Parts: sequence; C-alpha cells; structure tokens
Amino acid sequence: MNDETRRKIAYAAARKNGTQSGSVYSYEAGAHTSMGGSSNSMFDYGSGSHFSNNYDYGRGSHWQINVSGNRFSGYDYATGHHFSGSISGRSVSLYDYGEGRHFSYSV
Repeated sequence: MNDETRRKIAYAAARKNGTQSGSVYSYEAGAHTSMGGSSNSMFDYGSGSHFSNNYDYGRGSHWQINVSGNRFSGYDYATGHHFSGSISGRSVSLYDYGEGRHFSYSV
C-alpha cells in the first residue's frame, strides 16, 4: 500500500476505536494531513477524496477493517495484502504485510 492508503486506514481504525481527530501525522512522510467527517464517511483533504470504513472512493476500491479493543486488522482488496495494527491513545502502529514492515501515525 502507499502512504495515502495507510494513513486513511490508520485514521479509520482510530475513529472506529473512538478517537476523534481532525488530522493524521505520517512519520514515514513527515507530514500532517487534515481529515474530517463522521465515522462512516470521512474525507482526506491531502488527496481530496472520500473514504469509509470499507471503501476508498479515491482509489475506487474496497478494504476491510476490523477493530477489537486497541487492535485492528484487515485486508486491502486493491493491493491484495493484509494489514494489522494497534492503537494506543493517539498513536497508531500499522503493519503492512505487502511492504513487510511497520508504519507509525499520530491522529
């Protein structure tokens, strides 16, 4: 997955976990991206695209995000790869199985 997709997933997972925020910071990109919307309809101002808990309108593709407590996992149908992670306060750690490494975000 690319950073845009990972940051949307990190933001959506944090929202499903109850964290309210107006942005996400990607440590990989070294940049903040404004985000907004409700828990079912979100908007990434960096890419100018809507997304939800199961669909990225910017890419026109589905993903699946399952949140259980402070852990989440899912599958990105566009890349054909799984992801998993954890949420601790405003920190989100996401493991991208396609990239084979962890990525860190702050929401």
